[in-house]
Amino acid sequence: MKISLLSLVIILFLKCNNDNSNDFSLKIHSTNKKIKIDDTINISVDNKNKIKIDSIQFLLNKIEINSNHILNNTNAGDKNIKAIIYHNNEETVINKKITVFSKISPKLYEYKIINEFPHDQEAYTQGLEFDGNDLYESTGLNGKSSLRKISFEKGEIKINVPLNESYFGEGITIINNKIIQLTWKSKIGFIYDKTKMKLKSSFEYSKSIEGWGLCNDGKNIYKSDGTNKIWKLDSNTYKELSFIEVYTNKSKLNKLNELEWVNGDIYANTYQFNKDVVVIINPSNGSVKGVIDFSGLKSKVNQHPKLNVLNGIAYNKKRNSFFVTGKNWNKIFEVLIFEK
Repeated sequence: MKISLLSLVIILFLKCNNDNSNDFSLKIHSTNKKIKIDDTINISVDNKNKIKIDSIQFLLNKIEINSNHILNNTNAGDKNIKAIIYHNNEETVINKKITVFSKISPKLYEYKIINEFPHDQEAYTQGLEFDGNDLYESTGLNGKSSLRKISFEKGEIKINVPLNESYFGEGITIINNKIIQLTWKSKIGFIYDKTKMKLKSSFEYSKSIEGWGLCNDGKNIYKSDGTNKIWKLDSNTYKELSFIEVYTNKSKLNKLNELEWVNGDIYANTYQFNKDVVVIINPSNGSVKGVIDFSGLKSKVNQHPKLNVLNGIAYNKKRNSFFVTGKNWNKIFEVLIFEK
């Protein structure tokens, strides 16, 4: 009987790559029912058929770890535990997904209104940020999207830069004397000169799903994409470098929207939650440190058919206060935030 060269190669490949994954399974134990940052996890292999094992190598997201591992340098989010099992001159690879939650319960905050200012009711607010005492706003909806510089005391639009009707405007941030503006589903961002608000160039983003919110820490840019991820972007090339996943001690938070950087934390609006809340996020590991309940604020604006959710929080360093508005709200509120 003749065996073709191709058949021989296939036979040898299958022989060298026997799937023994059904012989083993990974068991992961931790001190808490939900695995949390700083927990110790104990990893073991269930050897169902009592196969003689020579050695086992464990990896957490491609980094080698011991079978007893402390999650002290780990961000919140989904992780992959891999075991490479060496036995009988073969190796078997098995994987198991774990989710790491925040180890802290978020603090609860409330607000006090100290001023109310007029706001364009037709503005579908997507981004809001101060540069000194100048307030900049990005608005959305196809055919109505714009970048604006506004006088918050009078609600006057000083400069208005409309977007092409094919673009749905999203979040903005100001860094390196430039205004950076996202679009929703076009996967493109725009770069403007801050002084004259003239469009200078554009950039593309491919890793994140969509464009939602922006903020910066003076060095890097942070971007939300409608999921529970916040991406870090290089402030010169605008390339997506890495991301964190946002979790409380109980669940992950999706639909993170407009962002603001305040004293080392990220403040994030949340889209279509049951309540109008802003969450305070640790940018180093994704843990939710606090939740600001803005319930009742929406009832203080003009009630009309286009009225939409809270979206827009800007911190004014000079006044040490927050300015808050929403999509198609006729007011901007200056508020103080304090722990309940």
